[in-house]
Amino acid sequence: MPYIKMEARGKYEEALKEIIGILKAQPVESIDGDLNYIITRILKESYPLRYFNLNRAVGVLECCKLEFYRRVAAPYEDTKIKENGDV
Repeated sequence: MPYIKMEARGKYEEALKEIIGILKAQPVESIDGDLNYIITRILKESYPLRYFNLNRAVGVLECCKLEFYRRVAAPYEDTKIKENGDV
């Protein structure tokens, strides 16, 4: 679960706003590669190089994927089902 306490979020807000602004200014076809680079750099530099930490990083990525699907993709799909009908 990606939730951190509200008071802990502030330390990331300025950096996130800057990164998001840069990403939004890019052509849509380059955003995927840019995100991959950013995420890989963050993980590579945040965890010491040991299997234990590599395993943790992959777990973080998997949880991010699942949380993004649950919070963003699934509600979007539900909206489209209401608009267009179910399968």
